[in-house]
Amino acid sequence: MSITASLVNDLRNKTGAGMMDCKKALEQTGGDIEKAIEYLRKRGVQQAEKKVGRSANQGIIQSYIHPGSRLGVLVEINCETDFVARTPDFQEFAKDVAMQIAAANPLVVDRSELDQQKIDKELEIYRDQAREQGKPEAILDKIAQGKLEKYYQEVCLLEQSFVKDPNKTIRDLLNEKIAKLGENMILRRFVRFQLGE
Repeated sequence: MSITASLVNDLRNKTGAGMMDCKKALEQTGGDIEKAIEYLRKRGVQQAEKKVGRSANQGIIQSYIHPGSRLGVLVEINCETDFVARTPDFQEFAKDVAMQIAAANPLVVDRSELDQQKIDKELEIYRDQAREQGKPEAILDKIAQGKLEKYYQEVCLLEQSFVKDPNKTIRDLLNEKIAKLGENMILRRFVRFQLGE
């Protein structure tokens, strides 16, 4: 099957990937748009993983004030160059992350920031709950670990489902932007203010 310019353009509009990347994806997948999208997503994650070790000390501090001015967020997002920090894609990503923090109220950016004592306490609570429900002793740890994973998805920003697209996590969204913009990006820190708290 010949890969037409309109097919390449269609894939580009759907994914935001570069023209040559779209052409290659379509060639690799025999012109199948859905498979090409999947190919680009997998490739994007691989490219993002390669960039993770690179220094990222440029970027922006993005604010979000919820209508009514009773809730506000500041988030620092870093990238490698000031040029990328000024691109519309980076700015849009920063706004989406600030809105996510306002909506979903995470406690930390990543699970590594959680206090080990807090994690141990959560595991103990989950084991006790399972025990109260009459679950066998042999599987209490497995149940508790499963509930802990759900807890991480609630309180860790990178593991939360994106409010605009619940099929993606914030980590997925970050990896897509890293692949698209070609630079390492880091969600450094955030603070969320709510009136009266």
